[in-house]
Amino acid sequence: MSQIETMKFPPYGTDPRSVSSPVSATVSDYGWFGPQDLYLFNEGSHLRLYEKLGAHPRVVDGVSGYQFAVWAPNADYVSVVGDFNGWNRGANPLRPIGSSGIWSGFIPHTKQGLCYKYHIAAPGGYSAEKTDPLAFTCEIPPKTASVTWDLAYQWNDAEWMAQRKTKIAHDKPVSIYEVHLGSWMREADPPYHSLSYRDLAPKLATYCKEMGFTHVEFLPLTEHPFFASWGYQVTGYFAATSRYGTPQDLMFLIDTLHQHGIGVILDWVPSHFATDDWALAHFDGTCLYEHADVRQGYHPDWGSYVFNYGRHEVRSFLLSSAMFWLDKYHIDGLRVDAVASMLYLDYSRKPGEWVPNQYGGKENIEAIAFLRRFNEEVYRHYPDVQTFAEESTAWSMVSRPTYVGGLGFGYKWDMGWMHDTLKYCMKDPIYRKYHQNDLTFRMLYAYNESFVLPLSHDEVVHGKGPLWDKMAGDEWQKFAGLRLLFAYQWGMTGKKLLFMGGEIAQRQEWRHDQSLDWHLLKYPPHKGVQQLVRDLNRLYTAEPALYELDNQPGGFEWIDCNDAANSVLSFYRKGKGDDVIVCVYNFTPVPRLGYRVGLPGPGSWTEVLNTDSSIYGGSNVGNSGGVFAEFVPMHNQKYSAPLNLPPLGAVFFKGKI
Repeated sequence: MSQIETMKFPPYGTDPRSVSSPVSATVSDYGWFGPQDLYLFNEGSHLRLYEKLGAHPRVVDGVSGYQFAVWAPNADYVSVVGDFNGWNRGANPLRPIGSSGIWSGFIPHTKQGLCYKYHIAAPGGYSAEKTDPLAFTCEIPPKTASVTWDLAYQWNDAEWMAQRKTKIAHDKPVSIYEVHLGSWMREADPPYHSLSYRDLAPKLATYCKEMGFTHVEFLPLTEHPFFASWGYQVTGYFAATSRYGTPQDLMFLIDTLHQHGIGVILDWVPSHFATDDWALAHFDGTCLYEHADVRQGYHPDWGSYVFNYGRHEVRSFLLSSAMFWLDKYHIDGLRVDAVASMLYLDYSRKPGEWVPNQYGGKENIEAIAFLRRFNEEVYRHYPDVQTFAEESTAWSMVSRPTYVGGLGFGYKWDMGWMHDTLKYCMKDPIYRKYHQNDLTFRMLYAYNESFVLPLSHDEVVHGKGPLWDKMAGDEWQKFAGLRLLFAYQWGMTGKKLLFMGGEIAQRQEWRHDQSLDWHLLKYPPHKGVQQLVRDLNRLYTAEPALYELDNQPGGFEWIDCNDAANSVLSFYRKGKGDDVIVCVYNFTPVPRLGYRVGLPGPGSWTEVLNTDSSIYGGSNVGNSGGVFAEFVPMHNQKYSAPLNLPPLGAVFFKGKI
């Protein structure tokens, strides 16, 4: 049937499948869900469940209200309880849609902004009130009810959307500012609440544009009950957290960033979910979204549940969540959290705590298939966005197409670079000559993937301290070392990512419930680091040599990586033209005057960056604006020039070959 039919709401405890006398409007088996929808959902191929499940405004026979639908295949009774019926479990039961496990019904006179949950009764005496897995918004935590909402919004970012593909491509400059919205900037007066989406919009957009970042990456904005989880313990995969406002308020923030030419990447967490009993966990009295076997369904590191990727409907749920943020929020990229935990069945587990796959191996075959399908669908529907994998192992071809055996991501975080580089920077310079390989090793694998070089939030929490404090030495050396680190990051192959606070040399570990220490910018050394990051971004976006051939061997060449005794590195970057940027780094506090370096071309080489400049807080050891390449072969180059290398400093030169 395709027409709207009616049914009577039965008293609590009655199976609604047995009731046929008409009283109140509901939807027939194939009115709201077509046969194709049901087929795709149960097959694991439905990409837009959010159009079918959840709560949606409708008009039936001239009466406005909301259509509710939820997947609960083990239930024998499902009803909607909420503000509109006094939370009466027997007032608004739902009807099963065929044998799909979906329950649906229309409730007249329901309006936007009303709280609701699903009451679910199942065999064995199970009874619970659950938030809607596909709700578009929820109450502000710690309250947990879902809220009826319409996502209508008038976007004003058509210009950005038309050309965003060119802003995140592999041969374009991509400089990402990683942001936790609740702590980037807070109210100036007690009690120092987080700013709203709308209050943040002009401030964040203006700041990112002034700083030269091309993209913002938000830590998860999906609804989560525990603020200190930073959004990684998710309960609402289709709901923007209401802590900062409504869904339209978040759309306004993204819209504003787009209008300022800033792309938006969302941290998305399909690897695990929160165990709260009012959310996805044991949703219909069974392990519906998670594995029943604790060795497969529980994550020991995070105390969370692991999705059952082998269940078709769970794949439809997750694929639809990914498409939802692209469809409705104009997201330009999805960063997938904790990919390694999805790929390996024994991830963070001891022998006996995990179940091998059907072949006896540790690879999670169902999760691998899901990730490939996720990437295929994203790029099929949105070829102008990118996906990013936080993958911390040596799994091969993470960012290679699925048709050649890869996982299909657009980019992979280079976690090895981050850990090796920070480990090196933490060492006293007198010992660095024994650890030169920490800096040079990555070039052995740099072209295996399309990499992002991250200095992320994970490195400034849990007692690790801020980036500034990781730098060895006294206070002056810490500032110089931080400037040197950023110059090394921006000079190397790979896109860039920096967590908020690093650019102002935050001196305390990141605190999720406090604002960044913006007052530090009153002090010249902190202002100098910020100015350097701004200038690095400007140089990066202005010089194709620094980004065009990021993923090709022709874009990078060592000049000298072997001078461990002096802890000096030099290389050059090249794009598709004849411009070249030579990058030279001195990782000791000893100035090296007249240090000869090979150059790949003749003539004048302009000093385009010096991290030791006084405008950054340095000591002004430099090269008076440039050097002249002499016909003196060195470092396998035909030319060379004597350079003045500043202490704990980097100098960049621009020339031609």
